[in-house]
Amino acid sequence: MEKLIACVQEKPDAICRLICFPWAGAGTADLAKWGRLFNDAIEVYCIRLPGRETRLEEPFAKDMTSAVNEITSVLLKSLKEKPFAFFGHSFGTYLSFACALQLKEKYGLEPVHLFLSAAHTPNVSYRIINIMKQNHKLATKSKNNILHLLVLKKKNPPFLYVEANPKYMYLMECFMTTVYVHRFEKTDMNTPLSCDITYFCGSEDKIFDTKGWQELTSGDTSFYELPGGHLYLLKPSNQSFLIKHITKALENANQ
Repeated sequence: MEKLIACVQEKPDAICRLICFPWAGAGTADLAKWGRLFNDAIEVYCIRLPGRETRLEEPFAKDMTSAVNEITSVLLKSLKEKPFAFFGHSFGTYLSFACALQLKEKYGLEPVHLFLSAAHTPNVSYRIINIMKQNHKLATKSKNNILHLLVLKKKNPPFLYVEANPKYMYLMECFMTTVYVHRFEKTDMNTPLSCDITYFCGSEDKIFDTKGWQELTSGDTSFYELPGGHLYLLKPSNQSFLIKHITKALENANQ
């Protein structure tokens, strides 16, 4: 549990746990600190994937399934103890959604709320992955070509950000390996969840088909656009909005 989860402030009397899933290449620092910002009713866990921080020497997860299996198996006991919710940003959105699917299908557990951020809906991502697959020979020649292909096909600022920061290149390679092998088939799109979903994004980000998230649950869905780009959530004013909104939603869910 300790190597997978960062929890900066334990709250044994909390009525709900918020499990946070960082974006590709990120550690736990930015989201784990939310544990000090929420009231005592909400305890925050942040997922630490292999190859990051204290797990730096561990090999990256070979695919999405491996990452999901580790997370759900390690967290299973905790998730049975009290209600829980997920917050995922960018790649973390896909990982949190995949974990929610497995928890429901395999264990009959479901988050009380999914908070999703800065990510295309899975069916759109599936089409993008198919484009990448068609260009596999180009994409596997070098890390630079992988980034070039993504910038051309997705026109997405986060990849420009990574391209401008060479020290994150190896993390992008891990991200590519993980996403490439995990696809959401059409059969996965038949309203798999029943929890409420709230989707957030930055006003300057390039995200496709955000409304498609409402097709993935029979619960209520809501959408919020906040000022900023792909990492809008790092702005103090936006962080404050997220904390207040998530708190209110979880308190209502547990009444």
